[in-house]
Amino acid sequence: MGTFLHAIAIGDPQGQRWERVEALVGTRASYTVLPATFLHRLGVTPIEQRPFELAGGKIINLPVGQTWVRVDGKSGIRIVVFSPEEVYILGAETLSGFLLEVDPLGKRLVPVKGLLM
Repeated sequence: MGTFLHAIAIGDPQGQRWERVEALVGTRASYTVLPATFLHRLGVTPIEQRPFELAGGKIINLPVGQTWVRVDGKSGIRIVVFSPEEVYILGAETLSGFLLEVDPLGKRLVPVKGLLM
């Protein structure tokens, strides 16, 4: 799957203050990953540590929290990972929560229909 940048906005936990960023899409990341310094500046606090497997197979524990994310006009509270590095990645959990899918050829996000139960 190809990668590309896409504009998103991250809000503080109350959804009152937002910051726009360019996030990498199409990396097969499960969760949205953002720099810890960026999240702390917005007042987002970790709620727990979760194990993550890196590309080389190494497993590390990273803090996760919840805050507002806005993608293509859709907003909601999503899980975010606090990265020790300056990385902005839009993860699959956020995309699926907003019923969006990656079009790697067109390098864009496209809406998908939800499963009706």
